[in-house]
Amino acid sequence: MVDKAMSTATPTVLVIDDDPQVSQTLQRIVARMGLASLRASSLAEGRKLLSERDVEVVFLDVRLPDGNGLDALPAIIGSPSSPEVIILTGQGDPDGAELAIEGGVWDYLVKPTSIKDTMLSLERALKYHQQKKSCRPAPVALNLNGVVGSGSGMRACFDLVAQAARSDAGALITGETGTGKELLARTIHANSARANRAFVVVDCASLTENLVESALFGHKKGAFTGADRDSIGLIRTADGGTLFLDEVGELPLTIQKAFLRVLQEKRFRPLGDVHETTSDFRLLAATNRNLAAMVEQGSFRSDLLFRLKTIYITVPPLRERSEDIKPLAMYHVNRLCDRYGVPNKGFDPELFDYLRAYSWPGNVRELFNVLEMAFVSSGESKVLYAMHLPNEVRIAVTRASLHKGTRMSQDDLAQKAPAATLTPPTVESGSMTLREYKTSMEKDYLEKLSATCGNDVEAMLSASGLSKSHLYSLLKKHSIALKAE
Repeated sequence: MVDKAMSTATPTVLVIDDDPQVSQTLQRIVARMGLASLRASSLAEGRKLLSERDVEVVFLDVRLPDGNGLDALPAIIGSPSSPEVIILTGQGDPDGAELAIEGGVWDYLVKPTSIKDTMLSLERALKYHQQKKSCRPAPVALNLNGVVGSGSGMRACFDLVAQAARSDAGALITGETGTGKELLARTIHANSARANRAFVVVDCASLTENLVESALFGHKKGAFTGADRDSIGLIRTADGGTLFLDEVGELPLTIQKAFLRVLQEKRFRPLGDVHETTSDFRLLAATNRNLAAMVEQGSFRSDLLFRLKTIYITVPPLRERSEDIKPLAMYHVNRLCDRYGVPNKGFDPELFDYLRAYSWPGNVRELFNVLEMAFVSSGESKVLYAMHLPNEVRIAVTRASLHKGTRMSQDDLAQKAPAATLTPPTVESGSMTLREYKTSMEKDYLEKLSATCGNDVEAMLSASGLSKSHLYSLLKKHSIALKAE
């Protein structure tokens, strides 16, 4: 039984599983332990409940009708009550277990799990959750200058940033290119006790192997050809402040070994010097590579990885934080207006529709580049429209929307229209010939294509795959006029 002294209110357990039998069994176990329970059969339903109710523990299935439970972990753990998550899955996948544990789950159980083991895991998760709440430090007023994001994924990042800022431990920030890893590292530094000292960036990807040692450790005059003066190196420059290793996965193995000693002893010897020197720095590192896989391949030292990831922060890609796209866009465009000394511009709602529909392979960096192109394209216009976006973005969104439309299932259609309208015309019914049906569908396609592409002929050509002469021929055939902008 759960210790009743843990909380004055009855703890609540949420079960997210589409198998009614499993859900009912778990709810009976929860009731036997004197706890309250909620049930959801999909991720969407579960996330809605988490936004409305305080939940201490979530039982989460991996394979759900509307997605993979592991993909939803950041949103679930980042929900207002920050629940503990117990994965309960029918498939014991070692890789899935690793992903789950890295994502912050409390336990990973494989169906069928005994009632005893399930109750034990739940009881321990509840005790941990209550202790974590009681020991949680007072909220830190983070200085988030230049950091934009309010979704669950970024809120989880901010919690870890606050944790990193309160300590002097090493932190590893991972994420795709362009997600803002360096910005988070600067935010940790700006909120730390070292904020008034140097923040030194080492771009490991740009350092050649024969110069990286000199750049990090420094050198004495004459240590090698071209060394015409002493150099203290980046590690010494970071004394009292923060040393940020950007793209640390590119650091050569030979330097990794030497750098590990620097981390442990805070001492090193510049090239050509007979004396050691010291540097009191705090280490932050970032990478878009899988360092654990590199360890397996022998291209990254496991002992260095352990030292780097005392605190581990994963920045979600922009495609997983669509709720942040609008505030990011407004922030950057307003910043551009300030830079160029022009009044702030307005935003047409369709612009945000396009931005949210795009996949952003280059993440926030790409978003800002696209917005700057749109800003320049808008000229003296007081409002940014979708038409101001680069053609490649509009074409990609249009292609995706049209492709999505062609893949709509019969079930989807059945939900959108009465059954009678789904009955295909037949020769016997005499309602429509094949030629008439094809002509009708052709016209409908062209009208939707024109509307989606905003009457942009080049975008229509790219999305449809038609030649210009063929497109104009079809538009004329169906009496479709492209409206002037």
